[in-house]
Amino acid sequence: MAMAVIWTVMVGASILCGLATGRGEAVAAAALDGAGAGVELCLTMAGALCLWMGVMEVMRRSGLARGLSRLLRPVLRRLYPDFARDGAVMDAVSANVSANLLGLGNAATPLGLEAARLMAKRSPGVASDSLCMLVVCNTASIQLIPATVASLRAAAGCATPFDILPAVWLASALSVTAGVLAAKLMARVWR
Repeated sequence: MAMAVIWTVMVGASILCGLATGRGEAVAAAALDGAGAGVELCLTMAGALCLWMGVMEVMRRSGLARGLSRLLRPVLRRLYPDFARDGAVMDAVSANVSANLLGLGNAATPLGLEAARLMAKRSPGVASDSLCMLVVCNTASIQLIPATVASLRAAAGCATPFDILPAVWLASALSVTAGVLAAKLMARVWR
């Protein structure tokens, strides 16, 4: 709601400033150009996201997702010890982490919400340490393949959209490490 108000105020102020300075036609032209560019960007990104969502579905159907889940389980059991024996929660968390590893924030969100819903059943009304850790890990999201960012770069005309991989890997590793350490520290201090 607050963002709707902020955007409305910004658009209104832009229109008023354009009219006050005699540049109403330029404001209207910029608005139309921006709308066209927004639609073009959405269509370009939709293609790339469909590709990666398809890859995730192929991984799920072929059993690769389950294999990745088994591979991630030792790490996830340490991060979420309260749910280490709960297969449904660990499967949802594993799927969420897998989508984040592929840089599919749009796919990771519903998977993360499902994991959070399952976790919240144990302690309704209170965010457990594991639920807080899920939020931290989902927000920091370590990425191996930044598919969404690469599709944005490709849509903007970048010839090598994946040349950002080393920076993404470093930033992802640092953010997840800092987030996990902070969540573990706060879990101990808060008690």
